[in-house]
Amino acid sequence: MKRKATAVWNGTIKEGDGHLTTQSTILDKTQYSFKSRFEEGKGTNPEELIAAAHAGCFTMQLTANLSEANFIAKSLTSDCTVTLEDGTITSSHITLKAEVDGVTEEKFAELVKHAEENCPISKLLDTDIKVDFELL
Repeated sequence: MKRKATAVWNGTIKEGDGHLTTQSTILDKTQYSFKSRFEEGKGTNPEELIAAAHAGCFTMQLTANLSEANFIAKSLTSDCTVTLEDGTITSSHITLKAEVDGVTEEKFAELVKHAEENCPISKLLDTDIKVDFELL
């Protein structure tokens, strides 16, 4: 399986801007710029997209882990914060709130740890990855 996205940029780094389009077109010429990345301008940015990718990938991996262990998630909500410092992504922190019937805290922690270490985006990121969870 291969997935594709295209970035287009025009102008200088500070005054220019660009747009992103994904193969599925869920992002279709979605604006990004210096302001949307480093200030509070309108549009998206690479770190926000990595955070979305990591949250989604981790949550799907955890769902697979739960299913394999014969548990069904009523609800999994993963918030991901990617930190960029001095031009380097230094961490990806996921905060998870979960409702899963019948799972013990110990078993859930094991399944979360596996997802933290083994979702494809976690494997891709060469940074500190941390997951905090609350089993409701």
